[in-house]
Amino acid sequence: MLLNIKIPVGPFLKIIQVDLAIISAYAIVVGVLDQYSFLSKISVPLGVTGIIGTALSLLLAFRVSQSYERWWEARIVWGAIVNDSRTLIRQVISFHKNSSDSDDAIIRDFAYRQIYWCYALSQSLRGQPLSIDVAAFLTRHAIKANHIPNALLSAHSTALAKALEEGKINPLQQQQLDGTVQRLCDAMGRCERIKNTVFPKSYSLMIHFLIYVFATLLPLGISDEYPLVEIAVTIAIPAIFIAIEETSILMQDPFENQPLDTPMTALSQTIERNLKEMIGDSDQPMHENENNDYYVL
Repeated sequence: MLLNIKIPVGPFLKIIQVDLAIISAYAIVVGVLDQYSFLSKISVPLGVTGIIGTALSLLLAFRVSQSYERWWEARIVWGAIVNDSRTLIRQVISFHKNSSDSDDAIIRDFAYRQIYWCYALSQSLRGQPLSIDVAAFLTRHAIKANHIPNALLSAHSTALAKALEEGKINPLQQQQLDGTVQRLCDAMGRCERIKNTVFPKSYSLMIHFLIYVFATLLPLGISDEYPLVEIAVTIAIPAIFIAIEETSILMQDPFENQPLDTPMTALSQTIERNLKEMIGDSDQPMHENENNDYYVL
């Protein structure tokens, strides 16, 4: 995922290069044969091509709309994670006002556990192995589970129950803190729902098939008087459709480490800086010089 507003053209062209090559080859062949063969006698009314193009445009509009909704929901969820992470530590600090060494240790444990939860969640959603820092934290705290982010939230709940038992917080405060942890759990579940809900493959195949039908009929309805114009139009219009389709495909999966993904590493770094500042820790983010929010083909 890119943090810069500029999307590199090279990687994007590499994604659609096969389709562009096929359409370009077809356009050139038809453009040449239109001048010297029986194809010059074949003419498909532009109205037929226009109907297919209109249907294709409507299908692509719906596809882009649905993909954008998934992408935007993912960004909203991670915005909520940023807010709830700050809220959780602010509540922990506020409810532990004695400023004793034990209270400072509790606050620090909550802050670092929340920081590592954010990194673990982002790496889990991308299907990446846990980073060295996250793995070391889990080893130090003897946390072993198949679902690491969920285990870290469970550790939050266990710490809250212990604090309530020791009288460090009262039942109302424990309820408020537990409510914040529950919102974080809900956000994690929403991310996993987006991740695991597959966009219907048949819809993509139908759009791709229509693009090729459109590209096939388009040169047969254009005047043969200007072959270069015919070839250029036959390449340009289907290429635009393919680019729109591919953009929607990139947006529909916002946790796949692609150009249009949610910048989860950058957001985790923001959370880390904020929480460390709140607890008076001057250490820099663990990944400050390691930007995972980019896309390499």
